[in-house]
Amino acid sequence: MDKVRKQEFVSELHKTLNTASVVLIAQNSGLTVADMNELRNGMREVGAVVKVTKNRLTKIALKETPVSGLDEFLKGPTVIAYSDNPISAPKAAVKFAKDNEKFVVLGASMSGTMLNPNEIKSLANLPSLDELRGTIIGLITSPAASIARIVNAPGSQVARVINAYSDKNQAA
Repeated sequence: MDKVRKQEFVSELHKTLNTASVVLIAQNSGLTVADMNELRNGMREVGAVVKVTKNRLTKIALKETPVSGLDEFLKGPTVIAYSDNPISAPKAAVKFAKDNEKFVVLGASMSGTMLNPNEIKSLANLPSLDELRGTIIGLITSPAASIARIVNAPGSQVARVINAYSDKNQAA
């Protein structure tokens, strides 16, 4: 990579790291190309991005960003993952790490707060934003559904009584 392309890469990565909700660093020593493609696909499905970068360039891009504390993890073969949703990248990374022992989550930063691997696992266990929205909508609509059942119940009971009398009269 020539000097101009390196500068463009660092500038673009710097902008991305400034705006991402969560940035995660993981060690990927010994992963095959197929494993990396599986990781990339898993991240893409949840709206996250994973990149293999040179540590030196990533350290430059991390300077003066809310996630600048992550530079301590940039040793050896590492990948960087980020997303706008604070749950998606950690969830995908932890899921992938369970199946691949060569992939180790080292640390993350969320809104300037450094997270250790245990905190990342806890974050990954939280429901996604869409799941939370679905739960809240379900809680809001359940009282309305209960009220509708209660209001409709007397009408249906009257209809059953009338139906029973009509069946009785037809039988006689």
